[in-house]
Amino acid sequence: MTKHQQVADLLLELTDGLKAADLWQDSRPPRQALQSQQPFALDTLDFHQWLQFIFIEKMQIITQQQLSMPSQLCLTPIAEEAFSGQTSDKIAAILKVIKRLDQLFE
Repeated sequence: MTKHQQVADLLLELTDGLKAADLWQDSRPPRQALQSQQPFALDTLDFHQWLQFIFIEKMQIITQQQLSMPSQLCLTPIAEEAFSGQTSDKIAAILKVIKRLDQLFE
């Protein structure tokens, strides 16, 4: 299985996890919120929104068009911080997928 396919599969798992945890949104945030210059758009989006509307969307384009992958990912620390205090199994499943994504890029 290619790295592109592995990433695509993990993106599906991440999407499913966000939906299961009721963190998936049907409506997009305002355009200006998506154009933040801050890392992870922390000034305009919640982390789960950044995952849905920026990370997943960009990575899906990369995998579908077989574009060059990022040289590394390091999402686990920000994910753990963003979800701190939330100890449900659904959040744990999201964190596990994010860790697996990071490991693919080590």
